[in-house]
Amino acid sequence: MNLFNLQGKNALITGGTHGLGMAMAEALAQAGAQLIITGNTPSKMESALEYYQSKGYQAKGYIFDVTNEVDAKINVEKITEEVGNIHILVNNAGIIQREPAISMAVSDFRKVIDVDLVGPFIMAQLVAKQMIERKEGKIINICSMMSELGRSTVSAYAAAKGGLKMLTKNLATEWAKYNIQVNGIGPGYFATSQTEPIRVDGHPFNEFIISRTPAARWGNPEDLGGAAVFLASRASDFVNGQIIYVDGGILATIGKPANED
Repeated sequence: MNLFNLQGKNALITGGTHGLGMAMAEALAQAGAQLIITGNTPSKMESALEYYQSKGYQAKGYIFDVTNEVDAKINVEKITEEVGNIHILVNNAGIIQREPAISMAVSDFRKVIDVDLVGPFIMAQLVAKQMIERKEGKIINICSMMSELGRSTVSAYAAAKGGLKMLTKNLATEWAKYNIQVNGIGPGYFATSQTEPIRVDGHPFNEFIISRTPAARWGNPEDLGGAAVFLASRASDFVNGQIIYVDGGILATIGKPANED
């Protein structure tokens, strides 16, 4: 199990104050990593840090906007001074704007691209500079099934996540020679507070997801932990530019007829 041991490693998780970001952060902490959590809502940060600390994890929080390169640079330098080198970066912060493409405001489209694609680039570039000096580092970009598939009303999100997939591959190509591994995780449909209203029995979307997923269920947030620890640890030292889809098999199948068990 030493391959998966993260003792002595500092892991920076953007948007790690709730949801899937918190689940991945907790998995890294269980493997021994010290957590550095970023967010932009003080109340959520306070609650998240209380939770992590109640579990006995080492965690510090920093409030800043990952799309603001000046702010991000100041905070990465501050983190390095206060906590130490950043060994693991999880680019998890993201937003979604559901709107038909024909009526979506260009400003809204740009905002999604900025948070979901430009933000990860800014953070990866900043953190990679110190990783290159040390000849060591792990960067994990949180992609999506929308990195591969289209769906109505999420044109900006799909464009950003498709771009993030290709950014992952390109950064891996450029930085592999410095012993930096850049990979991604593509979550499927997960049971979170955001999806709770549509996961009730009888809801059309709930039925659709369960029938469309070979595992016949929604993912639980802890289902992401193994992939996160793997990509953050020595176990993945020769894995680079890959996206691990944690989706219960959705992307593996064309689906099944309505009358098939």
